[in-house]
Amino acid sequence: MGHCVHSLVGQSPEIAQIRRLIDKASRNRLPVLLLGESGTGKEVVARAIHAASPQGRFVPIDCGSLVGTLMESELFGHTKGSFSGAAESKKGLVELADGGTAFFDEIGDLPLEMQVKLLRLIQESEFRAVGSLQWYKVDLRIIAATHRDLKAEVAAGRFRQDLYFRLNVFGMRLPPLRHHKEDIPLLVDHFLHAGRTAGLPEFQPSREVMETFLSYDWPGNVRELKHCLDRLSAMHSEGAMQIADLPSPLQYHCSATELGQLSGALEREQHGNLPIAELAPVSPVISFRESEREMIGRALAATGGERGKAAELLRIGRTTLYRKMKQYGIG
Repeated sequence: MGHCVHSLVGQSPEIAQIRRLIDKASRNRLPVLLLGESGTGKEVVARAIHAASPQGRFVPIDCGSLVGTLMESELFGHTKGSFSGAAESKKGLVELADGGTAFFDEIGDLPLEMQVKLLRLIQESEFRAVGSLQWYKVDLRIIAATHRDLKAEVAAGRFRQDLYFRLNVFGMRLPPLRHHKEDIPLLVDHFLHAGRTAGLPEFQPSREVMETFLSYDWPGNVRELKHCLDRLSAMHSEGAMQIADLPSPLQYHCSATELGQLSGALEREQHGNLPIAELAPVSPVISFRESEREMIGRALAATGGERGKAAELLRIGRTTLYRKMKQYGIG
């Protein structure tokens, strides 16, 4: 297993830079703003900043799930009888984080009226519970995260510019997984080990599956990779993991990649010395399966049915060709 510090897995320059920034951010209590696509590990980084200089509790606050009139009460608490149903006084999440770290996840989802109250919290280190006239002082580090473009949100009037500047004292942009694919094997090892520890069945991806992992762009980033491996662990019975076991987005990607390879190989061979018929462009109404089946058929015809040569022509492994021939019922 590769270098793993702060729960961040990877040896790429991108991850090394994030580690350096975590160390710098943890040396003070200034606000931190984490930017990046969904699934890039913003909460992992927030927890790492807190853990590097652990004071108090780490309290995650999901701004996307705070709704309606209860939002202010969830954040700042309320006094007994302050609204219908408030039978008891209750502490809010901000007070729970006093002395520690409040992590505002998806800060871009916070409504404007709550942004004003958060700005006061940052500027004055104080808040007021719903129904109370008393201001309560707190000492906390605020870390905020969002997948949104906050500059664009400010320009559109959906996010306060003064709050953006207050939060963006120490900004960090987390790279999408497609920009540091060299970390995928380490991440796979890490998640498989975590799965085994949690009692999930043990398995290893086949070479073909790992190649698919490395060529896929992971729009859901590290979270998508983790969910994929968790699902595979839960479903797997025995032996190496195969392409057919993968979730449908990866199977679709695999088919598209292989189809592109087959098409490219046959187009190149058109200008060579093998008697392949004129290659018509793939029609969008023809499915991947039909196109692939046709290309394999052409390659076998061009090589006189010699499977080894057909696989070579198509630039795929023999086992892949045999699997596809079986799949499509090609004798």
